[in-house]
Amino acid sequence: MSSEFLTIYWRDMLRFVRFRIALVASLVQPALWMALYGAAMSSNFYRLSFGTSVPHDAVAVSYLTFMGAGVIALTTLFTSLFGGITLLFDKNWGLMRELLASPMPRNHIILGIGLSGVTKSFIQVMVIMGFGLLIGVRFFPGYSPAQTLGAILGILLFVGIFSIGFLFLSSAISMSMETPEGLQAVITLLTLPLFFASNALYPIDAFPPAVRILSQFNPLTHLVNGVRYFAVGSDFYAIGIHYTYGVSDILQSLLALSAFAAVMFLVAWQVFKRAVVT
Repeated sequence: MSSEFLTIYWRDMLRFVRFRIALVASLVQPALWMALYGAAMSSNFYRLSFGTSVPHDAVAVSYLTFMGAGVIALTTLFTSLFGGITLLFDKNWGLMRELLASPMPRNHIILGIGLSGVTKSFIQVMVIMGFGLLIGVRFFPGYSPAQTLGAILGILLFVGIFSIGFLFLSSAISMSMETPEGLQAVITLLTLPLFFASNALYPIDAFPPAVRILSQFNPLTHLVNGVRYFAVGSDFYAIGIHYTYGVSDILQSLLALSAFAAVMFLVAWQVFKRAVVT
């Protein structure tokens, strides 16, 4: 049973490694986003917030660091939403027909694709954090080596749950689509509200009330909360706003992401059970 599951996983990972252009682009793009957009906006926000007093005991955080956590979340979102496109290619090339006709349980296909997507997200997150530290992002301020290791594991936990939830969603959409163009249109439609109604690149305090409510149900917002809690701390000051995170806030975000992943697995499972590929 495990060999069938691992076969799907290794097949997708080998495809990821062998397509060198896609591999390099997936690693370089978020680094460039952080370097160019982050550096430019950081200087602007510094001018706007210059002279403001930092609350006592709060860690002063630059916008580059603030958005660094957001770039980790955004990269995970984009990677996960496009992760299911391999299933669409398998459908178009006739490989999915063979997989569905085999004795292998269909949930192994879902889980294999999900685990490979999570692995890709982990690789990208580590690259982003390493590059961010090189260009001046202050992740893990004042952390001991043990605290840094624990924080990295906490980030990977949030990234993993978020990623697998959106990979299940992407897999369900891919099995329902017939062309890559249709899949890209649906993913673009999903990406825009998730991206703009989140706290990835800017605070949500100034959002209109309706958008602020939507942001509270946005999985991307919960991922960013977790990443910032572990990468920056529970009490920091950035772009004129004092941020505090309690353990209950992070547990709430973790539970929200876990519930989202569970619901998306059930959706993908129902789609795969009814799937008929000719």
